[in-house]
Amino acid sequence: MKKTLSWIVTCCTIFLFSCKKDPEVIQTEDISTYAPLSVGKYIIYQLDSLVSRNQGASLVTVSYQVKHEVSAEITDNNNRPGYRITRYIRKAAPQAWVPDNSFLAINTGTSLEFVENNMRFIKLRLPIKNGFSWKGNSSLDTYSFNSDIKYLADWDYTYDSVDTQLSVGALTIDSTIKVDQRDETIGNPIDFNAYSEVNVGTEYYAKGIGLVHRRFLHLEFQPPTPGVAGAYSDYSYGITLTMLEHN
Repeated sequence: MKKTLSWIVTCCTIFLFSCKKDPEVIQTEDISTYAPLSVGKYIIYQLDSLVSRNQGASLVTVSYQVKHEVSAEITDNNNRPGYRITRYIRKAAPQAWVPDNSFLAINTGTSLEFVENNMRFIKLRLPIKNGFSWKGNSSLDTYSFNSDIKYLADWDYTYDSVDTQLSVGALTIDSTIKVDQRDETIGNPIDFNAYSEVNVGTEYYAKGIGLVHRRFLHLEFQPPTPGVAGAYSDYSYGITLTMLEHN
């Protein structure tokens, strides 16, 4: 009987230890690791902008250089501290920079909010680990009847390739994170007799630098109807940002 009890106790002990969960990974990175914000910090990008021409009959790529510079500490409409980011643009060096837009970036402590053209995106969120996902466009009005950004509804932002080396143009960056936002194709984009839509969003952030590469694409093709040629919608566009240098 004693041997039997001893055997049962031993088996139970082994079972309990074998079922013990692995310790949770403690979050060691914070938002500022991959999105450092301070007045005077800047990043210069190559900007390749895809736009429709000839009333949507064709698509062309126009290239510029842009500089995103943190220009001031400010507060948002909810009285939260943030930073104004001024965008400067030029066709190419050595032309002078011309300011043409401004953005708002807010490190809430658990997320990075970025306001562009009155649209608030949740670009990063804790914890920063592979597979973590959140609704990055949840603050946008994508459901109203008259909304022209319905294609941004319900996007899942997901971390991939955390702490990975990345080549960006001619640069090699030791530690980056990838944020997959969307990779969606509806219909056949090379069939110009039928409706098609393409939505792509991917961003890379580098440790100690910030956003180093971005690709965004929204294409919506309306097929021809009697007397009307097929065309891309007015809202079709694409953006590719590739970092050239930073301070």
